[in-house]
Amino acid sequence: MVRSVWKGPFVESSLLKKAEVARASGRHDIIRIWSRRSTVLPQFVGLTFGVYNGQKHVPVAINEEMVGHKFGEFSPTRTFHGHSGDKKAKKG
Repeated sequence: MVRSVWKGPFVESSLLKKAEVARASGRHDIIRIWSRRSTVLPQFVGLTFGVYNGQKHVPVAINEEMVGHKFGEFSPTRTFHGHSGDKKAKKG
């Protein structure tokens, strides 16, 4: 389900503050965030965020193509190790 247009995109207020401080300082440190549900805004382009995936912070460099997506899309929470049927194919 899509969020109402009149509400605008959801972004944590603490995330906006962290991004403003990073822009003002001019440093390119990784901004550690836990809000995977927040939307990537145009003012985040050029910054690097460490998005938490449940175990560690995955560094995500934001570019223009990511605007409008959620931070959680760029930090996978599960690791795929392959199907169990692949073992037979490797032996033969």
